[in-house]
Amino acid sequence: MKTLKSGNVLLAAALLLLATPSCKDLLNENVVSQVSSDYITTAAGFDAGVKAVYSSLRDFYGRESGMDVTVFGTDTYTFGSDGTYKYMNQYTTQLDSRTQPIVDIWNAFYVGINTANAVVDQAPNVTGLDEATKKRRVAEVKFLRAHHYFVLVQMFGPIPLVLAQSTTANKVATRTSVKDVYAAIVKDLESALPDLTATTSDYGRVTKGACEHLLARVYLTKATSEAAAPTDYDQAATYAQNVIKNYTYKLLPDFANVFAQGAGEVNDEVIFATQYTSDPTTNGIGNETHLYYVMEYDAQAGMKRDIFYGRPFRRFRPTTYTLNTIFADRVNDSRYLKSFRTVYYSNNPGTFTNLFDTSKPSITVQTGDTAIWLPGVELTMAQRAKKRYQVLVPSLYRPNLFPTLTKFLDPLRPDLQYQPGSRDFLMFRLAETHLIAAEALFKIGKTAEALPFINAVRRRAAFPGKETAMLLTASQLTMETIMEERARELLGEMFRWFDLKRWGVLIERVKLYNPDAAPNIKAGKHELRPIPQDQIDRTAGGVAAFPQNPGY
Repeated sequence: MKTLKSGNVLLAAALLLLATPSCKDLLNENVVSQVSSDYITTAAGFDAGVKAVYSSLRDFYGRESGMDVTVFGTDTYTFGSDGTYKYMNQYTTQLDSRTQPIVDIWNAFYVGINTANAVVDQAPNVTGLDEATKKRRVAEVKFLRAHHYFVLVQMFGPIPLVLAQSTTANKVATRTSVKDVYAAIVKDLESALPDLTATTSDYGRVTKGACEHLLARVYLTKATSEAAAPTDYDQAATYAQNVIKNYTYKLLPDFANVFAQGAGEVNDEVIFATQYTSDPTTNGIGNETHLYYVMEYDAQAGMKRDIFYGRPFRRFRPTTYTLNTIFADRVNDSRYLKSFRTVYYSNNPGTFTNLFDTSKPSITVQTGDTAIWLPGVELTMAQRAKKRYQVLVPSLYRPNLFPTLTKFLDPLRPDLQYQPGSRDFLMFRLAETHLIAAEALFKIGKTAEALPFINAVRRRAAFPGKETAMLLTASQLTMETIMEERARELLGEMFRWFDLKRWGVLIERVKLYNPDAAPNIKAGKHELRPIPQDQIDRTAGGVAAFPQNPGY
């Protein structure tokens, strides 16, 4: 989906481009222009406004900005050799109120929220639409508004809570308490739930299952926030179990198939996703995620850039902790093999001497021969010298050479330079629901009840015949195993910074496992992001009326 934004909020809701017809028949779009501000009260305008709110998801999921604030500066990923925002991983003083990815997320989500407010406020005035459909659309928009506030409150703490449409410029803004923001989030979601449907023929719309999943995630996070209540973990466990037991979602038998592109993106495990399309006229800048986790394979002997192996922006590089601890078990657990590329086959035949693997003076490869092998473990020089190709062992990893995460790659791009990816970004999937249930139940002391949920995820990840070896016992279920399991299963999926903050271990674990970030990250500061300076500047009274977060 793509929104044409304008200064007039109603036009922001009405002038839009939305997802195109495709093999998934998702949220069909129409281009609308030259309309009056009362367009939203027509059936067509109201539908356009709803879809405009959906489109704001594209400002976060599949964006470099969203990845920068969730993947960088954690225990699982550090920076690669290229990119502008390395300082976001390093937590230097450059990470401040002018940091563009943070500013972009703030502004985009508040535009989405105001469009949502317009839809909710104008719904009673809409004509030409049956009441059941109208109620369902309002419920969808409340879900999306709650989602946006949930992301913002985790990132910034107290934030402006605006639940009514703004139609004129307003320089008055205040920061609402975390407790009140969470109350509004929960109210939106719980009021939306009865009016949503369990299934939808219009793929991409919010369903009951998506709403319950987000409620589970919200309560799990709220439990360790300033808004914590004694029943939060119970609520999280209940909603997560509802999603698992009351709908038709299923864990796919093979972890790798969850991220199969094309028709595979619409599968039994996906609860909700940000929609993208292969139509360049409506895909905007597309899902960019395929660019960021790829090593510089194209400058190596026997290789050149192609569509299959991806365009290597080499932004995000896995930490040693990720490779050696999270994925330590490669005998029973298939997820290392199914998450990272281990072999590159030559697409540029010839004889080459420009080698990172100095165990041999040159290699000669034909098309289709192995050019690079990543065994994932150390081999001696003598062992490597026996191979006819380069061997990239862990001691040779560097900012431009590292294991490539494959789950986001987009080999359906039309050419090797093309950036706008077409794959959906999977926001909610059932494996995460299982992990939410396991964590919430563990936190309230119900370890025996938690085990089946985490073990279902682990069993699915097992190599054939290794299922029993993958099962945890009650004595093995600890917060450390839960943290590691979420990292293994959800690596790169825009969870980790939020998870570390939620667990209260962001500073501790970054210092332990991210040497690029360890020297600068500070407690009492970096658990929150800086309020964008332009928000403070455009508020009457400036910083006195709209204070900055501590330390910035």
